[in-house]
Amino acid sequence: QVQLVESGGGLVQPGGSLRLSCAANGIIFRLYNMGWYRQVPGKQRELVAAITRYGSTTYANSVKGRFTISRDNARNTVDLQMNSLKPEDTAVYYCNAGGMGDYWGQGTQVTVSS
Repeated sequence: QVQLVESGGGLVQPGGSLRLSCAANGIIFRLYNMGWYRQVPGKQRELVAAITRYGSTTYANSVKGRFTISRDNARNTVDLQMNSLKPEDTAVYYCNAGGMGDYWGQGTQVTVSS
């Protein structure tokens, strides 16, 4: 059974930082491309950052220079370091594993507010 479990969300003030982590079980992690998406009510889920199985990264324009995605194939985890957070970063953040299947985590809420 495949499980992606996100952690690290919460409430932070504008300008602050958070680190999200996603732990994967039930897949051969090193063979999967991993991504972080986010969604706000009434809008489509959007890609925030992705990292391929080879380590290449992609970022949404809105987070470039502020967010960093990384993976640890030994620990089967993918992290998203979020700095200089803005209120518009408020959303539910989801972890995704793509490759021989397409899997999603349950999501973790990030709220940026003073």
